[in-house]
Amino acid sequence: MKLSEKIKNSDRPFVIAGPCSAETHDQLIKISKEIAEKKLASVLRAGIWKPRTRPDSFEGVGEEALSWLAEAGKETGLQTCTEVANSNHVALALKAGIDILWIGARTTVNPFAVQEIADALQGVKIPIMVKNPVNPDVDLWIGAFERLENAGITDLTAIHRGFSVYKPQKYRNTPNWELPIAFTERCPGIPIICDPSHITGNRDYLLDVAQKAMDLNFDGLMIETHSAPDLAWSDAAQQVTADGLESILNQLVLRSRIVQLDMASELDQMRLKTGILDDQIFELLSERMKISEEVGEFKRANNITILQQEHWEKIISNRLNSAEDLDLTKLFIRQLMDAIHQESIRHQVKVMKK
Repeated sequence: MKLSEKIKNSDRPFVIAGPCSAETHDQLIKISKEIAEKKLASVLRAGIWKPRTRPDSFEGVGEEALSWLAEAGKETGLQTCTEVANSNHVALALKAGIDILWIGARTTVNPFAVQEIADALQGVKIPIMVKNPVNPDVDLWIGAFERLENAGITDLTAIHRGFSVYKPQKYRNTPNWELPIAFTERCPGIPIICDPSHITGNRDYLLDVAQKAMDLNFDGLMIETHSAPDLAWSDAAQQVTADGLESILNQLVLRSRIVQLDMASELDQMRLKTGILDDQIFELLSERMKISEEVGEFKRANNITILQQEHWEKIISNRLNSAEDLDLTKLFIRQLMDAIHQESIRHQVKVMKK
């Protein structure tokens, strides 16, 4: 059975665990045995080559560690996986007998690099996992899968690890949950795994993100696990012990993907109500845009610019101040108002071009 089929058909969550980096032979063997003895995961992960933001960071042991990973897999019975970023990495990992390869976020963003890996995999039957690109671009993510499919690779899995933003607020990488949802909508046959470690950058938040991933119907989790996380050579703050991983998995609430027949009628009634409200919202938005066109006509006739910054800032401030009373988040209101504003500008530009 293909790995992707196994992930889709297994009891959730399908778990991939192991250290951020393979640091030493003893370190990797130790944590792999801890994971296997507790039956915490089906796949053992470890970084051999680490693409780091700064050149003075630990960038992985390299080729030597491939034999450690292969040995750990044989001793524990776990399948093994590691990240590859070029054709040389692919050749070395295949030679070492690594079971699964993944393409990292910094590589997915580069079509030339993905194509090089795809070319190196021509004729090879091996499961490939692809992390989302560092920038929030669903088409770029899907494009990586298309390149691999064109090379004959059909055993494919997606990994959601969040997206890089300037000055992130809570998490190391913002989840942008709407993007993996959009990916699944467009590629329903590809299983999707969440990587809470890279999203959060902080072990204290792993459970919250893992739970949300399960509630959003993700198929599995990839969680970095280390025997002594605080002493890890890379990404220490986001790694957990085997006991820590066990605690997270035990606390997860796994809800049914299927609505039982005896519940369907009641749920349909609630969905009908929301559908009616949605219709009303869109009708109101359509009426609002008609008024925006009237505003555009007025501005055109009086030679006034479309954007009136002071007025816009006043509207935004008033709406954000009402968030608590409406039981809506400020982020939602901001995003909604920005979308309405952009659509209003589109209508006014249409008038201006007459």
